Amino acid sequence: MAVINFMLHWGSTILHGADTSLLNLGGPSHRARPFLLTGKVCAKWPVIGLLALLVPAAAAADEQQCLAEAMYYEARSQGWRGMLAVGVVIQNRVRDGRYPDNVCGVVKQGRYWRGNPVRHKCQFSYYCDGKPERPGEQKPWTTAQDLAHTLLTNRVEMAGLEDATHYHTTSVLPSWSRKLTFRQVIGQHVFYTEE
Repeated sequence: MAVINFMLHWGSTILHGADTSLLNLGGPSHRARPFLLTGKVCAKWPVIGLLALLVPAAAAADEQQCLAEAMYYEARSQGWRGMLAVGVVIQNRVRDGRYPDNVCGVVKQGRYWRGNPVRHKCQFSYYCDGKPERPGEQKPWTTAQDLAHTLLTNRVEMAGLEDATHYHTTSVLPSWSRKLTFRQVIGQHVFYTEE
């Protein structure tokens, strides 16, 4: 198997790696678990030997906002990797016919009463926790926005989460988790797939 080296400047983050099947996100001193990156990359970013299937996708501003908010509020304390894992699950749901076919539909899925989400009855808990969505931590918010843009303009898959559609925090064990197949733990979240 040939090795392809690449470097991609992405927002304030740089992607580095050297592997034909798995690419690493993070600098040389920040070794992370691998993920696959396929897609169309902005021409202004230098890309050297990027292993990619060009799969262009349009990223509407509201979809990017929904995705960035979900990653930020669900996993901002877990760094880029935890936020990316949440974003990958959302994207997996968008591609799965059992869920809404757009990011905002997935993120805002839940029970509603008179047009408002019922508290604690949403698929993504931050959306119906009764608190306003006003990002207060600039660095993780910027990271979430960069990740959302990347997820919506590229096909990104994290190794082990290719088909993950569910997660919960490590502090709880919901009854629904027993019906799903465990994938892995990333940060403070446990990830599953429906099979």
